Amino acid sequence: MSDDTIRLVTVGRILRRRWRLLALLAVVGALVGYGTSLLFPPRYTTSASVLLPGQWEERELLTQAEIATSSAVVDRAAAALHWNGVSGTDLRDHVSAKATDGNIIKISGTAGTPEHAQRLADQVARQFVSFAARIAGDTSEPDAATGPEALRQKVEQTSRRITDLANAADPGQTVESVQARTELEKLRTSLQEAMKKLDESDPATNKAGMVVMGPAARPTGEAPPTRTQLVVAGALLSLVLAVIGHLAAARVNRRLRTEPEIAAALGSALLGTVDVPDERPAHRPQDRSPRVWIRRLLGVDTRWDLPAPRASGDEAGRRVRYRRVCDRLRDQLPAPRRLLVVVPDGDEIARRAAGELVAEAKSGPLLRVVGVSVSQPMVPDRDTESGALVVLSAGSRTAEELAGIAEACADARHEVVGIVVAGTVRTRPTRTSGQLPDDATPALAVRGHATGGSA
Repeated sequence: MSDDTIRLVTVGRILRRRWRLLALLAVVGALVGYGTSLLFPPRYTTSASVLLPGQWEERELLTQAEIATSSAVVDRAAAALHWNGVSGTDLRDHVSAKATDGNIIKISGTAGTPEHAQRLADQVARQFVSFAARIAGDTSEPDAATGPEALRQKVEQTSRRITDLANAADPGQTVESVQARTELEKLRTSLQEAMKKLDESDPATNKAGMVVMGPAARPTGEAPPTRTQLVVAGALLSLVLAVIGHLAAARVNRRLRTEPEIAAALGSALLGTVDVPDERPAHRPQDRSPRVWIRRLLGVDTRWDLPAPRASGDEAGRRVRYRRVCDRLRDQLPAPRRLLVVVPDGDEIARRAAGELVAEAKSGPLLRVVGVSVSQPMVPDRDTESGALVVLSAGSRTAEELAGIAEACADARHEVVGIVVAGTVRTRPTRTSGQLPDDATPALAVRGHATGGSA
């Protein structure tokens, strides 16, 4: 098809003309989604929040989130939970952590039951706080607590000693005394600045005291994807894939749609176009196989990619088209002749148009309708007929198929004298005219090598 295949009107046409098939595929996709949900047990997820006091940069928060899900923390949580057959390696796939606004690390745990999910999130949060405090040196050990304090006391003692030395220095204004006091003040300032930097860089001073902000809430619903989500996703995915498949098939479709292309493929001239009312194909006795019945039930026995039939005038206007085709055919033939009307099998529109031509050709030429298989085209040998008139609908056959029909006519020593293209139009539901005469019925029933009478 052309670029029209990607327009919304084309998608709407697919939905209108293939809604039964699409509905069936959506149901199948929903069943597949339901079956998938049975293979995966339900999962529950909850989160516990840990507050990090102090000033933290973004990269430091990301580092803490990585620590929260590290093997050192998860292994400790697994050992504290005492779940049979569950190790830290198994839990790592069920634990996640992310940094949020406000210096908060949100730790999430996923398990098969709400109780296990809650316990997992709480235990990982507690182990993370304990591990982070151990790294930062926030412990209750006396040695760790007295180290920075002892250093601070030493600095204070040194500062007082510097003050005493400065006071004991020569109070005079000699160069040596001034230099001594200056050096002592510089030493005092350097010690104070060093102690200030030490206090600022000490993580136990500003970045210790992580707090778990309450226990994790017990989850009340399953974690996505839930069974309902899988069922809906399966139905929607099947529907979308079906529509895409229709569009792809239409894109690669090589059936000829224009009269010049059809005439070039058959190697003959176009005698005209005719219209037939848009009606549901009649159910013939030979079409009662299960395959045909299923195709008819799903609505795939009719083409979806053909444009909507245009509105037609009256019956008289349609008859004028058939009459003009017969007139052109008589003008083209040197003398009254018998002709075969070749109709491709499966082209219901062309078959009905051929019947109308037979009914209209009362004063000649004499026409006999035959159906020809497009897969293995075979035309009756030349007997009383000396020519072939091909009738088909637009967009029904490819160039290769039409070339095969032309070769079959040539093999049977029939010259293709013309081509008639049939299309559908919208008419009123009831028709009071245009019925085929009784003598045209046998001609429509003739197929293959049959040699039935003419009309």
